[in-house]
Amino acid sequence: MAVSSKFLAFAALFFYFTVSPSIQSSFRPKALVLPVSKDASTLQYITQIKQRIPLVPVKLTLDLGGEYLWVDCEQGYVSSSYKPARCNSAQCSLARSKSCGTCFDGPKPGCNNNTCSLLPANTVSNSGTIGEVAQDVVSVQSTNGKNPGKVVSVSEFLFTCGSTFLLEGLASGVKGIAGLGRTKISMSSQFAAAFSFHRKFAVCLSSSSSSNGVIFFGDGPYTFLPNNMEISKSLIYTPLILNPVSTSPAFFEGEPSSDYFIGVKGIKINGKAVRLNTTLLSINKEGRGGTKISTVNPYTVMETSIYRAVVNAFVKAIFKVPRVPAVAPFGACFKSKSIGSTRVGPAVPQIDLVLQNKHVIWRIFGANSMVQVSNDVLCLGFVDGGLNPTTSIVIGGHQIEDNVLQFDLATSRLGFSSSLLFRQTTCANFNFTSNA
Repeated sequence: MAVSSKFLAFAALFFYFTVSPSIQSSFRPKALVLPVSKDASTLQYITQIKQRIPLVPVKLTLDLGGEYLWVDCEQGYVSSSYKPARCNSAQCSLARSKSCGTCFDGPKPGCNNNTCSLLPANTVSNSGTIGEVAQDVVSVQSTNGKNPGKVVSVSEFLFTCGSTFLLEGLASGVKGIAGLGRTKISMSSQFAAAFSFHRKFAVCLSSSSSSNGVIFFGDGPYTFLPNNMEISKSLIYTPLILNPVSTSPAFFEGEPSSDYFIGVKGIKINGKAVRLNTTLLSINKEGRGGTKISTVNPYTVMETSIYRAVVNAFVKAIFKVPRVPAVAPFGACFKSKSIGSTRVGPAVPQIDLVLQNKHVIWRIFGANSMVQVSNDVLCLGFVDGGLNPTTSIVIGGHQIEDNVLQFDLATSRLGFSSSLLFRQTTCANFNFTSNA
């Protein structure tokens, strides 16, 4: 939902300043690392930071395109280092807040007078609210790309206070959302500013709910066991595209999207082009259409005509395998015992996303295209997104598991590895044994 004109009538506009979070450490790391786990019941990807003084662990749902870190300040937020962002401050300007006001139930975290606000959003439940912008200590581990190293802290890390109701639909124990999107106050941008990193981060999601994947903030190496395989030097690159219109559930008018869009030009199955309405693959002036990458959607969601074309082409290419009744939310399911196995998952037709030209493709193999819903049934892991979705193709979590995705904000490009299974490793093979 966009903010109403009545709300905007009360908004205050701020001059632009830049600010870098200060560092509580003489050691300056070259990169940071966070573990990321898969919640078996919700299929959300969960990470954890330490925040506040005294430091407490805070579980967060990972939102790749989320605008910033927000946490629930209504229940149990206790910190001696909490600082609300005052109206007209550099912090409010950096956050691009357009709202400034008072709170009559404070002072307390999330409720202070003369503070600016943002619109924290739960992208799982598609809900949003208004929340106070604030600063507090955030502590994470550094890395050399092979192991975690010393713990480092950012003393004035900007975030937004959400409300307890905004946690609805998030995994058990989660207290907010870790936003890594295209804003100046996303977690990735703030870490880069605080430690003078390259403006890069990489995500590698594990396909297992019992083994952690990894997020790297900063440049490579990104090294995985068993053979200390370094992935960052062998990525394929495609431009990141800026959608000029916000795709968040709650936003100020005029804001661009913080999601990461890429230019999918076509789709092939077993090398054969699928006939699509290619107009849907471009972003129009209202910000609709195109292709984005999401860690909030567990499976890839496609506009109905694209979905039907892909499913029909896939079924045609796998015609020798018996179909079985569909299992929601999927539309095409098959008898798993009739499908062989390979190093990269079930032996099914490969799906290629054709990018900036015919030579640049994102190839999706069986491990990322198929979902085992029971011992006897495998389903094509794509979901019908309806006739008029905001975004035509949303590449979901299952399709990017055991792939390294590097987001380079300085050059506005995505680096991707394709399946690590080809290299006989997985995203669960980062060595989290500390060398500090």
